Amino acid sequence: MNNPQISFVIPLYNEEENFQKLTERIDSVMNNSSLKLEVVLINDGSQDNTPILMAQKALNDKRYNCVFLSRNHGHQLALTAGLVKARGSEGVFILDGDLQDPPELLEPFYSKLKEDYDVVYAVRKKRKEGLIKKILYLSYYRILKSISYINLPLDSGDFSMVSRRVIDVMNTMPEESRYLRGMRSWIGFKQIGIEYERSERHAGESKYSFKQLFSLAFNGIFNFSEFPISFIMYLGASTTLLALCYLVYTLIMLVVGEVPRGFTTLLFVIILFSGVQLLSLGLIGQYVLRIFFQVKKRPLFVISKQIVDGKKQED
Repeated sequence: MNNPQISFVIPLYNEEENFQKLTERIDSVMNNSSLKLEVVLINDGSQDNTPILMAQKALNDKRYNCVFLSRNHGHQLALTAGLVKARGSEGVFILDGDLQDPPELLEPFYSKLKEDYDVVYAVRKKRKEGLIKKILYLSYYRILKSISYINLPLDSGDFSMVSRRVIDVMNTMPEESRYLRGMRSWIGFKQIGIEYERSERHAGESKYSFKQLFSLAFNGIFNFSEFPISFIMYLGASTTLLALCYLVYTLIMLVVGEVPRGFTTLLFVIILFSGVQLLSLGLIGQYVLRIFFQVKKRPLFVISKQIVDGKKQED
């Protein structure tokens, strides 16, 4: 299909258990829609049968195109590859392959796109994750919103429909440590949220480990907030003030004739200032690390092969 109106963009990593159900639901949506649609599936270095299932589907149904990355690049970069390859003339419908993001919301999202909204993002009104994850997600989104220099909607992930002009801008943004929902908000234009109830995974387990979740969270904080640097400044000013207060106290004790003494006090001061210095270096290091990876100017992802319009293409 050369002229789709909307492209589904779906990254997949070890999703063989969900693949059949996912494609059945997408097929049902496409068969009942008057829109010209295509599906861009991105294999993010899967180790199971996901690539085989993708290839079979794309070779038998020209509405499906496949992008096979050379290795596991991570969810955000896999999505980026899909956005680059999506041909939807009006926009892109971004969702995950675990069926927590219902493809049946295509029409409600598209109706908002036709009302001149450039970004229609999903707002999770109810989660099915465990208690710890719920608390972490709830806290993180509110903290990030309070410290960010852009307006980041609460409880909104990558599940969204984005207009072609927003996608074109996103595809020109070269940052290596990507936080797509933040980039989407930074671009601006007219945006609106639609509430939905997030389902449980259809099968399997989440591919985001706690380490990966924290890495994504750090990308959101360090890419879209000045708080870490401001925090260092205020922390440094506070500890300096504390040291000056202690100096004044010491001088007063000298005049009175009672000199403060004790190993405990000295140890406390050393630990306090050492901790502040290490914390400051760690925060600065996060910025340096991002600069280090960015200035290399490596490609964001590497494609090994594609299937487009039912034909294999080697890269």
